[in-house]
Amino acid sequence: MIRLAVRCQPEQAELVLAELTVLAPGGVEEVAGDGYVEYAIYGAEGELPDLGEEEAVIAGGTVEVEATEVADDWADRWRTFHKPLLIGDPDHGPAVWIRPPWEPAREGLAEVVVDPGQAFGTGAHPTTRLCVEALIEIAAAGGPFGALTDLGCGSGVLAIAAGTLGWGPLEGCDNEIAAVNAARENAKVNGVDAHFERIDLKSGLPQLASTTVANLTAPLLEAVADGLTSGNLPRTLICSGLLTTEYERVIDAFGRHGFTETRRGAMGDWGSLVFNNGRNS
Repeated sequence: MIRLAVRCQPEQAELVLAELTVLAPGGVEEVAGDGYVEYAIYGAEGELPDLGEEEAVIAGGTVEVEATEVADDWADRWRTFHKPLLIGDPDHGPAVWIRPPWEPAREGLAEVVVDPGQAFGTGAHPTTRLCVEALIEIAAAGGPFGALTDLGCGSGVLAIAAGTLGWGPLEGCDNEIAAVNAARENAKVNGVDAHFERIDLKSGLPQLASTTVANLTAPLLEAVADGLTSGNLPRTLICSGLLTTEYERVIDAFGRHGFTETRRGAMGDWGSLVFNNGRNS
């Protein structure tokens, strides 16, 4: 078994993931580090594409590429790598327990079960955690709840977490059909009623719920802002996927539609913003 890893800068992540997803529609492993994101796909020798060694040009930029042979016990080691994740403090309010299916449940916690084999987000990435933290903070304050839209849903972790915290009905979309399929399967496994569909956000937006989560890169967040209309404005908007150096450009993009910042978060290089819209109160 061969592990083919591609390491890139955070600002390249979206394009690199899109190209690797074509090669591995079943899912891509993701690891975020200090100043980098690494994606990996697995396959037998001869089945994976030859991207070269050390450096390659993908998505218009230079990235690091490494192919390594995986030991025979790789499946067990892979399970060891994917640990459950507790977001929030259960002693002082709501908390979300995100776990792979082989880890035990924890009583009294909002729970999301995600199979890492489907990838497209397991909850461990800083941007996902920042969004869940924002949802927990809103839930701890008593809402508002109601309907929720998840833009760029990936594996559906955010919509499912929101459902366990009290939001509903739930809808989400993604440009990758494999991600949409993974989100639908994860919602089913978690017993959450959610509708996911394939939408290219650069071409147009779905009808947005009163609470909308957008875990997207800064350019895509700006595209979402450009697509907003007076009749399609959420009351609460949670954004992540941006870098901390990109706060102001995202604030400016949504500020034109009456959104004001109420919270910001950071985890390493990654940032999040929460907005309220005074025009839709």
